[in-house]
Amino acid sequence: MQTPKFKNEPFIDWSKPENRKHQQQAIDAVTARLGREYPNIIGGKKVTSAQKFSSLNPSNPDQIVGIFQQGTADDALKALDAAWTAFESWKRVPAEKRAQVLFKAAAIMRKQKFELNAILMLEVGKTWPEADGDIAEAIDFCEFYGREMLRYAALKPAIQLPGEKDEIVYLPLGVGVVVPPWNFPLAIMVGMSVAAVVAGNAIVLKPSSDSPFIGATFMEIMDEAGLPPGVINFVAGPGAAVGDTLVKHAKTRFVAFTGSKEVGIHIYAEAAKVQPGQIWLKRVIAEMGGKDAIVVDEDTNLDEAAAAVVVSAFGFQGQKCSACSRVIVDAKIHDKFVELLKKRTETITVGPAQEMANYMGPVVNKRSKESIEKYIAKALAEGGTLVTGGASSGPGKGYFLRPTIIANVKPTDTIAQEEIFGPVLAVIKSKDFDDGLRIANNTEFGLTGGVFTNNKKKLDKAREEFFCGNLYLNRKCTGAMVGAHPFGGFNMSGTDSKAGGQDYLQLFLQAKSIATKLK
Repeated sequence: MQTPKFKNEPFIDWSKPENRKHQQQAIDAVTARLGREYPNIIGGKKVTSAQKFSSLNPSNPDQIVGIFQQGTADDALKALDAAWTAFESWKRVPAEKRAQVLFKAAAIMRKQKFELNAILMLEVGKTWPEADGDIAEAIDFCEFYGREMLRYAALKPAIQLPGEKDEIVYLPLGVGVVVPPWNFPLAIMVGMSVAAVVAGNAIVLKPSSDSPFIGATFMEIMDEAGLPPGVINFVAGPGAAVGDTLVKHAKTRFVAFTGSKEVGIHIYAEAAKVQPGQIWLKRVIAEMGGKDAIVVDEDTNLDEAAAAVVVSAFGFQGQKCSACSRVIVDAKIHDKFVELLKKRTETITVGPAQEMANYMGPVVNKRSKESIEKYIAKALAEGGTLVTGGASSGPGKGYFLRPTIIANVKPTDTIAQEEIFGPVLAVIKSKDFDDGLRIANNTEFGLTGGVFTNNKKKLDKAREEFFCGNLYLNRKCTGAMVGAHPFGGFNMSGTDSKAGGQDYLQLFLQAKSIATKLK
């Protein structure tokens, strides 16, 4: 049977009462089972540890989402061995069968969409539309990478020499480590994991300690989809004990990581060191964040630009590596544009993520909230002007912050250079469009960027000179869609791995050339 053409998963229509009803029922059902304990999974077996840790609801930190095992270095090594054992048989499974596992996983996620949404709302504070987007992207990754593996299996790229049969075949790398972030806790975890396994590899998955519940749920989904035991091993626990052990080990063939610049640099450096007994150079696939800018030209629809900037800056509380954290505005329209931003931002509702009325939920944890507050204070100390926000918000003990806009930011100020990962937008005044592009490129990052202008020559110049992996013209700079917007950035934003694109799966494969003399 021919596989249908890839289509992005549609988002839930929240205007329909039945969808709102189903989502609320799912929130109630997931809430009723919070606080359970979940094991690590090594070689298909449930493993518990003496030490535990809890995942907390950032909207209400007194509420324990789940209890998880604090894996040890020994657990990590056992998982690595289990993965190598599983790899020996999994690599021989035909690509068509491996792809079918991904298609089944997508179907399960589609059926459990409301429940998965609820988990993201309660574990990391995603609001209804943000959670829905995360689940849809996870489904897209399964559907897209399954089709990509079928494409690679059918490729005949070799030129045929007279008297020979010439082939290029794509082989899996071996066993790798997948280290996903908490901010797209299903989508990015699923994307990195299923890309690795559909290519024939086996992995050890170390979930973020802020989002292990959705990780444990993913393991259940893959088991139901028919993935053999040991192909994905789940080891929660501290980065030093689990992550470093795996990254450094001679038997680790590759590392797929999404997270902060600092952790990414550490992983890149450690993976580059050849350990005793190691017979390969480890491959590192890294996405490490950004300091993304939207440049607003004088010749544009200011209302449309302001709406796009606000959505890009404050969706999921600004906790996206693609978020607009700098808006660079032509001096001629600066004051008017800041007023438009202020007006729109002050309509944003902040509160518990599971309540549909709230546009913004909490930031992920107490440490993050305190860090963001320090950045705001530093921005004001460096001469920035508070336009709106700047203080905690929301009921109870949740990690709530008001969406914050700071104007009169200089291009070299701290909040114009460092990734804050929170609902803070820096407004920078430019002399003209060319100056705006120079300011936009003046960071160590290069992930997403945006430009608003009606001038075709300026759009062409942005295509040529705006140095980022994902450039958006006259639209928001968040919301990359699998297939249409392969995602990954330049410079300290990572290895430009282009998740959700046709180049991605090759990062988990190696090409073998075979030439046979014909008789």
